[in-house]
Amino acid sequence: MIYHNSPDIKLNTNLGGLSTSATIAIQQLCRQLQRQGKNVYRLGLGQSPFPVPDPVIKTLQENAHQKDYLAVKGLEELRQTLVDYHHRWFDVECGIEDVVVGPGSKELMFILQLVYDGEILLPLPAWVSYSPQARIIGRNVNAIMTYKEENYKITAQQIDTICRLDPNRSRLLILNYPSNPTGQTYSAEELEELAEVLATYKVLVLADEIYARLDFSGDPASIVTYYPEGTIFSGGLSKWCGAGGWRLGIFIVPEKMRWLTDAMATVASETFTSTSAPIQYAAVAAFKENPEIDRYVEKCRNVLATLADEITGQLQKTAVDVLPAQGGFYIFPDFSSYRTKLAEKNILNSAQLCDGILQDTGVAILPGSDFGRDPEELTARLAFVDFDGGKALQQYPEDGVLNREYLLNCCGRTVEAVERLVNWLDAL
Repeated sequence: MIYHNSPDIKLNTNLGGLSTSATIAIQQLCRQLQRQGKNVYRLGLGQSPFPVPDPVIKTLQENAHQKDYLAVKGLEELRQTLVDYHHRWFDVECGIEDVVVGPGSKELMFILQLVYDGEILLPLPAWVSYSPQARIIGRNVNAIMTYKEENYKITAQQIDTICRLDPNRSRLLILNYPSNPTGQTYSAEELEELAEVLATYKVLVLADEIYARLDFSGDPASIVTYYPEGTIFSGGLSKWCGAGGWRLGIFIVPEKMRWLTDAMATVASETFTSTSAPIQYAAVAAFKENPEIDRYVEKCRNVLATLADEITGQLQKTAVDVLPAQGGFYIFPDFSSYRTKLAEKNILNSAQLCDGILQDTGVAILPGSDFGRDPEELTARLAFVDFDGGKALQQYPEDGVLNREYLLNCCGRTVEAVERLVNWLDAL
């Protein structure tokens, strides 16, 4: 039956101009091209290539029967484990009522921006979903451009310059490190300087440390240490534990802001209700102190660090300007030195750059404009994850020394992708 004279359906104006998340869109495009029989190097979506650790999988299997709705804030045993984890890592005390578990940290970040009434301070480049989330909700975003000369990191002086104009305004700074998309992180000294000015203006900080355990130093600094009273710690299982599709994220909120935790729980009760029960039981095993899991993380970190050195070295043989990665699995090369040659191919911005690279080489990367940079800035994010992480762990040498032969054997597709990119640049 066809109905005529139906009422007009209008889209929420906050959604105007928004499209599918860039990281999800590139994954969908890669799948489509592969179904067409094309060889695609998937360096777009930042998904861990490593398998979930065996103790965590075993715990999930043992709890597959768990079917009941759990507490909105999360399984009490898991939240107590996270309290212990927080104390072990940061020497900061908190209670289980200060912990919120959600179906991915992405969902928790959305709810935080919904319940917190204040301006969002967002250093750019930034992960693709921070700004769209704020836009959907209707929050004001103060985008702060960072610079390559400062390793794409925000400075205490920049924060002070913004806050002194209106020192009493409520503000939330989103601080992600090691960074998606740049692979850079903050030193203890830099975080201490930031903490001092943030405390002065009572700026709330969301410390997105989803990649912290993949900090190549093995000893990551955290602003939680220097500003515990004003920092929300955000983490999860997706990056260091290889469990992105399990969708489990955590927030640990300062005790004096329990009103914020309770408000988030109220919204959660009316939206996702509770996080998957079997996954929460498995997460207990992930966050408990366990030498086997620590060794797993160490191996993953060393593979990524060695691979990052290899591909950065290859790119540095060209005119590309690229900073060595300090953690995670991203680099953020700048192709500006090729601007004139690229213009001859009608490539004038970062989106056209990535389209051209994909068409000519099969290498899928994301343009800097997706992360908030000027479209005409010829930057891009490369996620060095197109390899079999299970094989890399199985063939990990006992002495922990990873040479180029190991990389070619276990991470060959990523190395090959960068070689194809280098050849493309040389042919311009």
